[in-house]
Amino acid sequence: MSASEVEEYRPSDDEQFMNDRQKEYFKKKLLSWKQDIIRESEGTLNNLQEDNNHLPDIADRASSETEKALELRTRDRQRKLISKIDAALRRIETGEYGYCEETGEPIGVRRLDARPIATLSLEAQERHEREEKVYRDD
Repeated sequence: MSASEVEEYRPSDDEQFMNDRQKEYFKKKLLSWKQDIIRESEGTLNNLQEDNNHLPDIADRASSETEKALELRTRDRQRKLISKIDAALRRIETGEYGYCEETGEPIGVRRLDARPIATLSLEAQERHEREEKVYRDD
């Protein structure tokens, strides 16, 4: 399938789940997302390497340090996201992609299109969130 066909293609519930075309679609989507994150990270590194410690005002320096800390936290979350993207790509290769880790049932193309790294069906995810809430409330 060519790149333009992938860009025009949208998976639907009317076709066989996780057919070759869907796998290719999600693989390209995940790789594109990963590249975007890497590009953003490189920009962050360049910004962090610039020396802003020469700011004369202590409030400006504090504000700059706070922004850097926030940016580093964001990058750490994105680093974890890249590992989830890589795991999803591995699942595509092994044929496990798109199926719930708990039930083995299809996750659904609309959920995967919205959250391509999803590992749980909507029902299983909601169950986990309810259980988390119960344990947090104790």
